[in-house]
Amino acid sequence: MKEGPDISRIAALIGDPARANILTALMAGKALTATELAAEAGVTVQTASAHLGKLEAAQMIACRKSGRHKYFTLAGDDVGHALEALMGLAAVVGHLRTRTGPKDLALREARVCYNHLAGAKGIALYQGLLRRGALVETGEAVTLTDVGAEVLTKFGIDINALRRSKTPLCRSCLDWSARQTHLAGSVGRAVLAEILAKGWAERVTGTRVIRFSPAGTRSFEEMFSP
Repeated sequence: MKEGPDISRIAALIGDPARANILTALMAGKALTATELAAEAGVTVQTASAHLGKLEAAQMIACRKSGRHKYFTLAGDDVGHALEALMGLAAVVGHLRTRTGPKDLALREARVCYNHLAGAKGIALYQGLLRRGALVETGEAVTLTDVGAEVLTKFGIDINALRRSKTPLCRSCLDWSARQTHLAGSVGRAVLAEILAKGWAERVTGTRVIRFSPAGTRSFEEMFSP
């Protein structure tokens, strides 16, 4: 007797190269139109629309209208975590894209993982908060401590507002490029937003890359290294 959830439908949806490229593009956390996603997938707009319909029916993406346009995003954090985990598995077993270059190195250094910081900088953030006692790991569960709440409040994050949200404060997310943990959840999202607001880093247009300035790197290390 077969038991548990049926993963075959989700696997088949992700397994199509065009749909995989669409989902990867949405990992940047920005809402994109069918035309933009068609360009990312390398297909016609009509074909992209068919793919988007299937992904929306499976509740992997969400659609909202603004004026005459429809914008698509990932359906939620769980979809982003699943995709990041699959990227990690693909890296482990050697299924890597053949074309590498400066963008690949930049992605490994710092990038958006749906709505939080990933790459070497994301791992450094997570490890720094652990060493300072701001986070505590219990298996795969991650908890923000009182020390962590104080540290992040000084950084400029309204922890009380985050606690009122339905989103978990902290979640661990396995980084595909290094197979180490970085910080997700509402705290992870808020930290990235504050880093960008402070001007320590900027998003590179049309990519998932987060580029830190030299001054921003120094400030990041001073803030999050013990």
